[in-house]
Amino acid sequence: MYQKAYGIIETLSPLHVGATAGEENGNLNLIFRDQFTQTGIIPGSSLRGRFRAEMRFRDGQDENEWYGHEAESGVTDSTTESRVKFEYASIAWLPVFCPGQPVVWVSCPRLLQRYKRIAGISDELPELYTASQSLNAPQIDGQYKLFFNFGFLKLGEKKNLQAWFPDKKERPAVIVKDDEISMIHDMALYRQSRVKLHDDEKKVEHFFNVEALPESTIMVFPVAVRTKEDLQSWPPFGDNATNEDEMYFGGLESIGFGHCSVNLYRKRQDSNTI
Repeated sequence: MYQKAYGIIETLSPLHVGATAGEENGNLNLIFRDQFTQTGIIPGSSLRGRFRAEMRFRDGQDENEWYGHEAESGVTDSTTESRVKFEYASIAWLPVFCPGQPVVWVSCPRLLQRYKRIAGISDELPELYTASQSLNAPQIDGQYKLFFNFGFLKLGEKKNLQAWFPDKKERPAVIVKDDEISMIHDMALYRQSRVKLHDDEKKVEHFFNVEALPESTIMVFPVAVRTKEDLQSWPPFGDNATNEDEMYFGGLESIGFGHCSVNLYRKRQDSNTI
């Protein structure tokens, strides 16, 4: 029997999960993207690998019990099934720079529908171009308008969107169309150009660019745990029974990428944490 849970990730620094930095000399090291919305994701294998690595360094805990035994060279049937199943993490809310705001969190129906399914939210999806009550958009010719670097959006009515944020704290936010989110997403990405110098002289050997999800991105992922006991039996963050921790995902950790806050919850939003 599987016990269902879900996790919320909020990035505390830019997050790059994709091409390895430096392997595409002179090109852009892209992040992994969802095939439909073209927005950033964290594959389930990356989530599982990080949680496994965290347990590896804790005394008295067996990573193989929860995440399966790895294959051993020359040994048949050395692998075992993982008791914890991770699906990919998708964006729920993406922070975007907007003149005069300066930050607005943006989402679309497809991303919110997945969040609704995973977290068990009972509210109906907000209408397109619904803005949060805390969004301070100017009213021009009787119409609220939100300005981006590439243009502006004509907003619909303002509603309380607290139910759609994991911490129940409303932020300046707006819902856009599924076919608009990819353009806004690419505008919001953090990008950095880097170079590799020769070992013996200050001369550029080659350069590469990297893109990353920006700080304060909110992501969601489902978890299933095969256990006859309560979910409390799975110790993702150790034996201290905490449901929140800070972890590093993806690459470029040594230069400040990938720092995230992770919270784990039972299936329903109105339930307690694990």
